[in-house]
Order: sequence, then C-alpha cells, then structure tokens
Amino acid sequence: MADLAAPGNALPRLARSRLPVPGIRRPPRAPEAGIVHLGLGNFHRAHQAVYTADALRHTEGPWGIRGVATGRGRSGAHPVIEGMSQQDDLYTVLTLSQGSGPAAQVPGVHHRGLVAAHQTPEVVAAIGSDATRIVSLTVTEKGYSLTAEGSSLDLDDPAVRADLSGRGDPMTAIGLLVRGLQHRLRGHAGPVTLLSCDNLMDNGGRLRALLDTFIEALPMPERHDLQAYLAASASTPSTMVDRIVPATTDEHRALAARCFGVRDTVPVVAEPYRLWVLEDDFRASRPAWEEAGAVFTADVAPYELMKLRLLNGAHSLLAYFGLLRGLARMDQAVADEPVGAAVRAAMTDEILPTLTLPEGVNGRAYVEELLQRFANPALGHRTAQVGSDGSLKIPVRWASAVEENLAAGRVPPVLALGVAAYIRVVTGGPDAYDEAALGAVADPATARLRQLAARAGGPAEAARILIESGGLLPEQVTGHAEFTSLVAEYATALGSPRGIDAALREVLRTAR
Repeated sequence: MADLAAPGNALPRLARSRLPVPGIRRPPRAPEAGIVHLGLGNFHRAHQAVYTADALRHTEGPWGIRGVATGRGRSGAHPVIEGMSQQDDLYTVLTLSQGSGPAAQVPGVHHRGLVAAHQTPEVVAAIGSDATRIVSLTVTEKGYSLTAEGSSLDLDDPAVRADLSGRGDPMTAIGLLVRGLQHRLRGHAGPVTLLSCDNLMDNGGRLRALLDTFIEALPMPERHDLQAYLAASASTPSTMVDRIVPATTDEHRALAARCFGVRDTVPVVAEPYRLWVLEDDFRASRPAWEEAGAVFTADVAPYELMKLRLLNGAHSLLAYFGLLRGLARMDQAVADEPVGAAVRAAMTDEILPTLTLPEGVNGRAYVEELLQRFANPALGHRTAQVGSDGSLKIPVRWASAVEENLAAGRVPPVLALGVAAYIRVVTGGPDAYDEAALGAVADPATARLRQLAARAGGPAEAARILIESGGLLPEQVTGHAEFTSLVAEYATALGSPRGIDAALREVLRTAR
C-alpha cells in the first residue's frame, strides 16, 4: 500500500465532499455567524469550536464562528486561514489517546476568517454587527497588553497609545473590542457578551477592567458614551478552559493523511479530556454549550484557581525542569524520575494546600489525573512550547501560590527551583539548554531580563536582581529573604554542569 503521507502524494484535499473516513459525521453548512472569535489558534479550534459544533447537534441557532487571526504578520496571508479557505473552511481535530489510534472530528462551524492586521475595518464591523451576540478571545496572556507586572493595561505600550489616538486602525485586542463596541453603539446593535477564554485568573473581570481603563483614557464625549454602553449592553463573564492542545507538526499532518485518507494542512491535535466552566452571565443569547458538557456556574473562581495552579503551574515546572534535563517532550519530563517526582511534590505539598477546591473534587485524585494526562506520548507536546512566554505565565501560575505558602510560614522549595530554572532557561544563553535539539523558548521579556542579569557578578546575584526587578513575583514575595536566598542558591547550582540533577535531588530530599 502506498504511503499516504509521503511528500507529493495525490491525496484529495479535505472538503465537505471529502471528509476523513471512516464514520465521520458530515458537518452542515456553518450557520449564521453569531460569534466573532479573536485568536484563531489551535486551542480555540480544538476547544470552543468543538463545544459549539457539539451544541449545534442538540439545538440549532445562529452560532457560526467568524475567526480572526490577531498576529501582526508582514503580509495579508495567514497559514490557518489560507489552509482552511482551501478546505471549505474545514479542518480535522485529531484526538490522540495512549494505546489507541486517533479519532477524528470535523467541527464545520467556521466562516471565512479575517486577518486583523490587514482586514481591520472588517473585523471592527464584525464585532459591531447586530448579528454578533458573542465576541470571544483566545489571544494568550500577552494579547491583553498588560503591564510588566500583569496587573493593568499598559498605557505606555506604543500599540495601546496608537489605538487610543484613533488615528489609525486598532492594533491590540482591547483596541479592536472598544472600536467594535463603538460600531455597535453607532449602529444601535443589541447586547453582546465579551468572553475571555484565556488563562488569566478572573479573566472576565480582568477583561472588563482593561476595557474600562482603555475607555477612561479616551477623550470626551466618546468616553462617556462608551462607558454607558458597556454598562448597559455588555457582559464579561469569567471562564475556565481545559484541554491539552500541542502545536501541530508535520508528523500530525502525516498521521491525519495516513489514518483518514485526506490531506489536511491545518489539523489540530488534542487529548481526549476537555472541560469548560463558564459564569452564567450572558447579556445576549448563547449556544447550548451545556448540551456538549460545559459547566455553567455562578462562581468560576475555584475551578480557575485549581486549573491555573495545578495544571498550568505544574506544566510550566515540567517544561523548565525538562529543558534543563535535555527532555524535548512533556511526556518524557513526567516519566523522568526526578522531574516527575519533584512536580508531584509541588502539586501535593505546595499547591494543593493553597486551594479551596470545587465541591466534589478530590485534590489528590485530580493531581494523579493531571500527571496521567501529561504523560500521554501521542500528543508530542514539546517542553519548549510550554516553556515559552514564561514572563507572562509565571505571575499568573506560580506567584500567588508562592505568596500563600510564605504567608503560612512555608518556603516552597520546588516552586523556588522553578523560578531559578526559568531564569536559567531565559538568561543562561547557549549554555543553558540544547536549543538546537529541544527548540527555542520564546519570551517577550528575554532581552530585558538578560540586561538585568548582565549587571550581576554571578548566578546568585542575577537571581536576586531578577526577583527584585523582573516583574515575575509580587512585592510580598520579592521582599521575603528566605525565599529569595533559596532561589539564589538554586540558581548557583543550575549554573554548573548537570546542576539540575543536584538541585532536583536536594528538592526531593527537602520535600520528603
């Protein structure tokens, strides 16, 4: 039998008339676009889009999705939008499990996507359309234009300043939303729900605060009109999203071709597990996502905190320890005895005690479930991908857990080693880890943190400077001498060859 995944093969392209086989349900034509989604990345396509497609099997409605690519590329082309446009706006979701072959789903809920950087008026008009009931976002932490400490909108960001001036097309997600709200106001459009689906604690409240700050900086009278419209006609419910969705590789594309007999250039892969918890505060109508398994509640916070600290927090620990141990994939990091044991210790001894769990959730069982999910080798989730953007993730994932441990009189050794490992990865240069083999860790703060570290006489002093001035941790942590000294001690150890091995042994000895 010919290799269906071989380069130059003549497989037909995915289309509504050519779906993956066997047994794939043919999606109907996408209904009217009642949702505009900013951030047409893998996570949205494997999570919210799948929930929406499944909901539409139970209850019809105008819940097609107009996806918006928010990256600012040099040309009007965008690989996902271009790929989907050649496939009737379809793509395959490959669900990868341990010990079994992939399952496939074709959501089929998207309309032709837009590239924000080159179709800005169309994006603003889509947000402003009376047909749009929901504007959702997966733009990652860095897409919210936060200050270095992550607490508020960065009014000194050149892109934010440009958006506030109104002299050109908006460039930021917040600017797009506000100009879209102005469009709704002028056109007397109905109410709308602005739905953040990113890993920010109280993401709905944070989004509302960012919008308020942006609008407050506008001149009168547009400021007053927008404030009144936002209060009367928009809601920003909080959400918690959970599904592991790694970056798509050529191997995944080959897998889709080999198993399902069609060529899909933009598939996404995901684990079987998924969860979506939403605050039930929708100003306009919404899909019947509960029919697809979503949880609606009056209080998302316990779910958010559990997921951010345990899943996301542990994920980052695994990434930095794994990189320093020379491990390319997350499943390898979990299976590595000292790394896996240290992360389990952090989850059970340093993070669980800081949580008030949702009713009915067993904390230790949840920890073991997470470790099993991380260990799924079929996903091929790379440590470099998870380790990227740590300067934005650490304030959200680790900082409050460290702070609460210190307030309770506990100095958390694994989280301290995590901070030192992050500093080593980002500022250590070519000696930190094998970038050629493991992949580059991208971080918007790399240049700034390396400049700070360059002032130091050694790893310990660099760690102290970065803790004090790096914007990673709150003041209550940066001023804690014992924690800072422990991070500095670990930073010194990590600066030596195979220092991660000795540091992990010390952490495990302390934890036991």
